[in-house]
Amino acid sequence: MTTFHWVRHGPTHERAIVGWRDVPADLSNTARIQRLDSFLPRDAIVVSSDLIRASATADALSAARTRLPDVRDLREFHFGDWDGLHFSEVAETHPRLSRDYWENPGEPTPPGGESWNMAAARVRPVVDTLIKQHPGRHIIVVAHIGVIMTQIEHASGQSAREVIGNKIDNLSVTELHLSGTDWQVRRINHLP
Repeated sequence: MTTFHWVRHGPTHERAIVGWRDVPADLSNTARIQRLDSFLPRDAIVVSSDLIRASATADALSAARTRLPDVRDLREFHFGDWDGLHFSEVAETHPRLSRDYWENPGEPTPPGGESWNMAAARVRPVVDTLIKQHPGRHIIVVAHIGVIMTQIEHASGQSAREVIGNKIDNLSVTELHLSGTDWQVRRINHLP
């Protein structure tokens, strides 16, 4: 059985949409990071998005684990022209599109960005490669809320619209198991 431990990066304290903008995580809550580190399996490998908020979080969890190189395709959704704007600004400038993007995820695409389906298609080969290269292992993937939700969608068979209702807190663990070709969602948004 291959087990994925999807960890959302540390908090950024941003009040605007953050996709591919490279903003740092606040990793000052060392007690919380220690609890997370203690909860995760010691024999796991660690991989992350190449954005600094995920990469630095992965580094904080990799002291006693094998750390793989960062992977660009594990980045958060590319919000294009919306990146850096507050949600209210996006709703004002693109009222119908922004509503469709959040309420009917799948095909709606922000200007200059990518849709939910495009992001899921970008992440899927990375997951497939990790499964192929590390069968039967515990794999800690430090990534972003959107990326984690695409994997819940894949593992659960739920629609993007159903999955987007999940809460994925910073420094939470979402655990997905793969046995043969069968996925199981063991936990979502667990806060050690």
